[in-house]
Amino acid sequence: MRYKIISWNVNGLRAAEKKGFLDWFFREKPFALCVQETKAIPEQLTDSLREPQGYHSYFKSAERRGYSGVGVYSKKKPLKVRYGLGVEDFDREGRVIVLEYEHFVLYNIYFPNGKMNRSRLQFKLDFYELFLEKLRGVLKERTRKAIIACGDFNTAHTEIDLARPEESSLISGFLPEERTLIDKLINMGMVDTFRVFSKEGGHYTWWNLLTAARRRNVGWRIDYFFIDKKSLPNLKNAFIIDE
Repeated sequence: MRYKIISWNVNGLRAAEKKGFLDWFFREKPFALCVQETKAIPEQLTDSLREPQGYHSYFKSAERRGYSGVGVYSKKKPLKVRYGLGVEDFDREGRVIVLEYEHFVLYNIYFPNGKMNRSRLQFKLDFYELFLEKLRGVLKERTRKAIIACGDFNTAHTEIDLARPEESSLISGFLPEERTLIDKLINMGMVDTFRVFSKEGGHYTWWNLLTAARRRNVGWRIDYFFIDKKSLPNLKNAFIIDE
């Protein structure tokens, strides 16, 4: 069976619904759709958004209203669903859902943004390290299933992953200590799926809305799908739906 999985930081699920989110969703018909920055608790969602026809839905919301949050829509009911990383400071922000299926485990993650101040940057770095620690343990399991980790990583990995690397070298999202964490992820045996098929720059997933950056394609690639190296033969495609 071929699985089509999509990840999207929707920047407000209720706002996205008003812009045709569900029409797009039913046209794409993914096996699973992972959304980040939902900015809502399930009770605030319409019935159509909370339970789309033909899909099971799972949400992890932040304690703070209108902030963060992740969700997954899945055609097939997973065997298990886990919420969070097991540390309250991180989990209260609603950043992780893990779904286990027969053949693979799917992580939907919204990594923190570190631009506000040094404290939030450290929060982001600590979140990354905990995720890597958890994943490292899973990768060591002899009988483990395939691993798919997707979401908004809030970090551009290399210079071809953003339009203006020199100007951004002192900005959170492209700091050496952040980029090193993605190096660690790859060195553990995870593969950046998009880079399997595309080696050139100019492909981004985030643009600054205040500067008309999207029209000029001055962007950052901060959203990813990683899979474990052993599962690479099963990878058929990886793409960005930038329109």
